[in-house]
Amino acid sequence: MKRLFVSFLASLGLLLPATVTGFAATGKGQLFFNGGIVRTVVVPAPVPGGGRDAFYEVTNGAAGQLGITAVAPGSPGYHGGSWAVNVVSFKSDVTPHLLTSAQAVLDAEAAGDVTVVRNADLDFRCPVQP
Repeated sequence: MKRLFVSFLASLGLLLPATVTGFAATGKGQLFFNGGIVRTVVVPAPVPGGGRDAFYEVTNGAAGQLGITAVAPGSPGYHGGSWAVNVVSFKSDVTPHLLTSAQAVLDAEAAGDVTVVRNADLDFRCPVQP
């Protein structure tokens, strides 16, 4: 039964955008938030163009890099885990380092270390726990 359930979850991954699939496939169920870690509570579901809260996916980050959320339960403006995906890439001449908060992403962008590109096609819903 457990094997069947795992197969079912894996098959769901085939229907999800790359960001959500990678997020779900890691098995970690964790995101960075303000330098700490929050956990996810359900399997991510795609909602293209439906994200409201900033989520940052680092494509070529340092070892241990997780997705980064700008808000979590209890934060002003948290909309229940409706993530607006921003793809973050370190520039080729920059050594990747861990980014553990939305502010760290914005600071790295301002310093010219990364590019940040909004990709509404990858938006997803996945509530988190503080």
